[in-house]
Amino acid sequence: MPKLTDYSGKFDPKFSHDKLKRETLLRIVKAYAEYLYKLDGNWYLAVKNKWGNAGAFDCDVDVWEKKLQLYDLDMVTNVLNIHGDDVIPVMKYFQVTPWTYVNEQEIEIKNNNHAILTIRTCPTLLAIEKEGTGREKLICQELTPNLFNMIAHYFNPNIKVTGLKVPPRTAYEDCCCQWEFKLDR
Repeated sequence: MPKLTDYSGKFDPKFSHDKLKRETLLRIVKAYAEYLYKLDGNWYLAVKNKWGNAGAFDCDVDVWEKKLQLYDLDMVTNVLNIHGDDVIPVMKYFQVTPWTYVNEQEIEIKNNNHAILTIRTCPTLLAIEKEGTGREKLICQELTPNLFNMIAHYFNPNIKVTGLKVPPRTAYEDCCCQWEFKLDR
């Protein structure tokens, strides 16, 4: 039976995702990645509207630093068998986590102990900048560095994460942010 490009035909009581073409599965993955971004953003804004930005940020930190980031790391690394103790598995994680699927990003591997992650487009930053309230300072200078350190330290607690270009943006038009991951052995 040929693989499906969509599910527009008759109801299939034995449907499974195995019946879909690769391109269709990739569209679903991207759609779910976008959904995750929207879910996270709308959740944050709902809490912010009800209890203010400080309350929303505190909840965001609790959710991400105490639960979701570790869950995502465990899920992705186990499903895709990503292991190691240098910066390479960290960069592999950034390539495959659904959270970065909607970003345009580049990874420059200098060597196994040194890499630069450049995020060219970030829906979160673009939405926050459009909002114009300055929330990028909290998100990009507090939460993101903590999460990036958590990601790096998941593989090796000695990996140092440094923000090379971190919002709020001023003169750099080439990217949303840029991060260095370095392991001194």
